[in-house]
Amino acid sequence: MDRNHPQHQVLHMRRSLFDQGYIDKEQFIQLEELQDDANPNFAEEIVTLFYTDSARLIQNIEQILVNRPIDFARLDDILHQFKGSSSSIGAKKVKEACTQLREYCSAENAEGCMRTLQLVKQEYAVLKRKLETYFQMVRQVG
Repeated sequence: MDRNHPQHQVLHMRRSLFDQGYIDKEQFIQLEELQDDANPNFAEEIVTLFYTDSARLIQNIEQILVNRPIDFARLDDILHQFKGSSSSIGAKKVKEACTQLREYCSAENAEGCMRTLQLVKQEYAVLKRKLETYFQMVRQVG
């Protein structure tokens, strides 16, 4: 197959998402395997729901961290949700950043939480940009 062939480019991009550690290969492949003729965009739809949910969770985390005293129990509940939804789509780096943030939360380290939240937001933004590009390429290939 020609390296410039659109289908080859999609496969290359997908492989780079795995190789760079943004996406867990097994989890993402399982998600894509749930697609069929009746729902050919299932993976993209699930990832889009992840974006919506993640934006809400990040906003909730930020809100908790600006309020004093910080409700670390509530923060941990939200982080547990965020980590779970990240894991369900295979968002490996986002999940790892959530794990770090939960560690600071368990230690009730507000400063560590604020710093690590920036990492979570950064990893989320990079992943979102990369997956949007990936799904756009998938749609173009058909």
